[in-house]
Amino acid sequence: MIRRVLFNLMAWAIVLAVAFPLFWMVVTSLKPQSELFRRPPTILPEVATFEHYWRLLSETNFLTYFQNSVVLSVVTTAVVVSIATLGAYSIVRFKYWGRESLAFLVLFTYLLPSVVLIIPLYLMLVGLGLSNTIFSLVIAYTTFALPYALWLLRSFMAGIPEDLESAALVDGASRMGAFRDVILPQLLPGIISTALFTFILSWNEYLYALVLVNSDNTRPLTTGVMNMLISSFNVEWSLLMAASVMMSVPLIIVFAFLQSYLTRGFGAGGVKG
Repeated sequence: MIRRVLFNLMAWAIVLAVAFPLFWMVVTSLKPQSELFRRPPTILPEVATFEHYWRLLSETNFLTYFQNSVVLSVVTTAVVVSIATLGAYSIVRFKYWGRESLAFLVLFTYLLPSVVLIIPLYLMLVGLGLSNTIFSLVIAYTTFALPYALWLLRSFMAGIPEDLESAALVDGASRMGAFRDVILPQLLPGIISTALFTFILSWNEYLYALVLVNSDNTRPLTTGVMNMLISSFNVEWSLLMAASVMMSVPLIIVFAFLQSYLTRGFGAGGVKG
């Protein structure tokens, strides 16, 4: 009994330590400006206000940054998942020379530091006339999200019995028909968890967005909010906290509805296919 109580106390202490910064972020975004630097600080706002959210949405380019992040994350996720699904199917189901080497080469590509690819990508995008556009960020994000997505879906694909597909082929289905009607329904949890990983990576990425994009019309949230807040010497912490809460809402919604698939993805990533 004592061991169980100590374990529960330790678990709750860890949960509170992790959750307190999030709680303080929400509380600070609701405090009036006059209460932000009060000593001693107040835990809860004496009078809650949504003034900072109103200023964020009406006086800044936050909505433009938000729209750019949504478009960028959704398009990147769609591109990465589509290519990774077909690539994983090829690696697992077809036999050809260098198949395993290709799989490990893909994983090795993911292990490379992101900073190594920035200069080559920047020069390539400038040469193609795509610099300073959302499409340039889609290409950049695909370079580091695709290898991991491909490796993750490979683990899911290896867990699908090949007999199911063989039975469909014997019954007269084409290869594409068997892939659509048999493989994709079985692979759906893996596709969803991979899409979640890719969306989160795209939503939170900062380095590529900082280097490849320098216009307010194409900046995502990560660089747009920082540029908005450090443009003056006086950092407005109330706006920063309000922006942080707004940036967290899409991820919270995604986690709330699809967390079971995300847990499966963590488990599948550790299985050798």
